[in-house]
Amino acid sequence: MTKSSLSVDTVLRDLRQVYPHAGCTLDWTTPLELLVAAILSAQCTDARVNVVTKFLFRKYKNPQAYIAVPQEELERDIHSCGSYRMKAKAIQTTCGILLRDFGGQVPRTMEEMLTLRGVGRKTAAVVLGTAYGVIEGIPIDTHNIRLLRRLGLTRQKTQQKIELDMMRKTPRADWLTLSHLMVAHGRAICKARDPACSKCVFGHTCPSSRLRKTSKKL
Repeated sequence: MTKSSLSVDTVLRDLRQVYPHAGCTLDWTTPLELLVAAILSAQCTDARVNVVTKFLFRKYKNPQAYIAVPQEELERDIHSCGSYRMKAKAIQTTCGILLRDFGGQVPRTMEEMLTLRGVGRKTAAVVLGTAYGVIEGIPIDTHNIRLLRRLGLTRQKTQQKIELDMMRKTPRADWLTLSHLMVAHGRAICKARDPACSKCVFGHTCPSSRLRKTSKKL
C-alpha cells in the first residue's frame, strides 16, 4: 500500500462538507426498531430493509410480539431481506433475551449488546451510538474496510484490527461519524468495482486514486 498523505482529520473535514447529512439510513423510531432493522440489514441494502420494516414495525410493537408468532410467520414477513430463517431466529432469540435479562429494553453497553443473538460489534456500535448517543466503537462494514484501506488510513486487513486501529487514530466523538461518512462516500463515489476517482474530493491525494496512477504514466 502506498503511503498516504491524508489524515483522519482531513478526511473527516472534507467528507463532512460533501455529506453534511450523513447518518444512519435505516428507518426507526425506537431502539428496538433500530436493533431489528440492523439485524435485517446484514447482507441486505438499507433501502430494502426500510421497505420491509415499514410493514413489520406496524405489526410488531414490542419484544413480546416478535416471540408470540411462529418463526415461520416472521420468516415470511422478512423474506425479501434474505437469510430470513437465520434472521427470524436471531430476532426472536434476541427478543427473548431482552425480556429475560433487560426488562424488554435494548441495553446500553457494548458488553450487554454482545449477549444478543445476531449482534456483533458493528451492529452494537450502530445501535448504541444512534439510539442512545453511547459511543463504544466504530461500526466497520465493507464500505469502511474498503475506503479506509484505499485512503491509506489503515494498513490492517481484518474488521477487528481495523476498528482498533481507527479507534486509536480518531477522536472518540467522531467514531460513529467516521463510519457514516465512509458508507456515504462508498455508496456515492468510492464503489468497489468502479470508483469514480474523477469526482472524488480526494482524487489527487488518495494513494489508490486512478488519477494519480494515470498522471505517473504521463
